[in-house]
Amino acid sequence: MLTRLRELYEGHSPAAHRFRYALLIFDIVTILFVIVTSFFPHTPAVEITDHVLGVVILADFLIRVAIEKHKGMFFLRPATWADIVAVISFLAPITGEGLGFLRILRTLRLLHTYQLLYRLRADFLYFRRNEEVALAAINLAVFLFVMTGLIYALQHEVNPEIGNYADALYFTVTTLTTTGFGDITLTGTGGRMLSVGVMIFGVTLFLRLAQVLFRPLKVKETCQTCGLSLHDADAVHCKHCGAVIHIETEGGV
Repeated sequence: MLTRLRELYEGHSPAAHRFRYALLIFDIVTILFVIVTSFFPHTPAVEITDHVLGVVILADFLIRVAIEKHKGMFFLRPATWADIVAVISFLAPITGEGLGFLRILRTLRLLHTYQLLYRLRADFLYFRRNEEVALAAINLAVFLFVMTGLIYALQHEVNPEIGNYADALYFTVTTLTTTGFGDITLTGTGGRMLSVGVMIFGVTLFLRLAQVLFRPLKVKETCQTCGLSLHDADAVHCKHCGAVIHIETEGGV
């Protein structure tokens, strides 16, 4: 049984690829559920759905614990603890409400696993040609979602200006882009410290991710001599063999 599960989670068979795509779709649906339900009161139907999702996430987590060969290292990974918090937030929403956004950290890890990256390269020509940009876009979206979720989780019960994810996203984007309209502010000492953290660490990381997205540090240009495929955007020689390479660049008048 464990061998079969390990094959599904880590193998390269068509069934394993379909299974991991299904996990990715489940994660995305879960994230959308967390966002959408922030706009509405938590009715019994929403709470039941919370518990169902929590049971599925818990089952997935327990399976990954069972097939993990190095269990000590497994519990030292940040993504593992993000999963634990997500499970608590879905199974006991009254104690962990709002923390389900950490589920996206597992989605990020799944997207960065070798098996899924290999499959995405094989299945999607656009991803294969624009992998660095695609991953930068995913990292930027995850970063925005985590920052927004953190602000929502810590402020939605104490700050009337943060009523849902849209309010939290608006504050996050205006802060990260240094626009700062000031119509939404975080309350309390904790809120001010969170704002400071967003401004100091968030803006730096946001700009770094945006730079990689809109102007990648590396470009895909295969050296005809040695086959090295990634080079600096302004390179005129291959770093590996020294051969002249011809990278198209934007000219000026």
